[in-house]
Amino acid sequence: MEAGVLLETGTNELEILEFKIGDNFYGINVAKVREILPYQKPTPIPNAHPFIEGIFMPREDIITLVDLAKALHVTENENSDKTSHMNVVTNFNKLNIAFHVHGVVGIHRVSWEDINKPDKTINSSATGILKWENKLIAILDFERIIADINPETGLKMSDLSHLHDRKRNDVPILIAEDSPLLSKLIKDFLEKAGFSNLIMQENGAEAWETIEGFKNEGTVFDKIKCVITDIEMPQMDGHHLTKLIKSDKQLKELPVVIFSSLINDEMRIKGKSVGADAQITKPEIGTLIEVIDSLVNA
Repeated sequence: MEAGVLLETGTNELEILEFKIGDNFYGINVAKVREILPYQKPTPIPNAHPFIEGIFMPREDIITLVDLAKALHVTENENSDKTSHMNVVTNFNKLNIAFHVHGVVGIHRVSWEDINKPDKTINSSATGILKWENKLIAILDFERIIADINPETGLKMSDLSHLHDRKRNDVPILIAEDSPLLSKLIKDFLEKAGFSNLIMQENGAEAWETIEGFKNEGTVFDKIKCVITDIEMPQMDGHHLTKLIKSDKQLKELPVVIFSSLINDEMRIKGKSVGADAQITKPEIGTLIEVIDSLVNA
């Protein structure tokens, strides 16, 4: 089963692949999915993390298979149909990783406005909740799941080791990032690089509201010198936020950097089409600092 129907860029829409783990329903952005294959038992790897079932080779690539039920601490019903199990092969953060799921339900085209942010009291692996046909689908934070298995796949402070004796920089930067973990990490990294005037927003809608407020005051270019945005965010995604900024006659000169785990050749085309000044793949935080320097000091 091949995944993906190309969406028009900047419409704030996405496609969610719905799947089952036990009796629960979960989702993943189709933009992360390479293909969906019938489950095949992998080759075990000695001393691997307990969430990793092993490796398999569907074609020319060796793929690591993660047991998503173990990662989510969900138990499968003993009477469930094992023949419905699938391997969802994904690509993000420049990694090809497969996830063992108990069944694939289908693909739904929705608006980011339909995806709600989980309650802040819930510390979970879900970045959003979608209500679909009287059931709740948890949109999983696959980057966090993989970072929990191997922290080296995430942002690393060592990426800033080449930046020495940087002076404090109070250039105002607005950051739209929905993951609390990544938001804190990005803030910590930028502060370590000397940037002290950071405006943190949880999604594109909040970021756009802030930008519009400064625009109406006539202070937007004093209050914001650069926007950094993720792509996947509830309420409004980064492509739509970028399109709103770059299609506005007053705001189009405001630099926008897309910083996302989804950056690939197709996504670069989409980012370019909405006017992004730069696109950087997580976890390349060192490159992000260099790009910000070039944009705010230009």
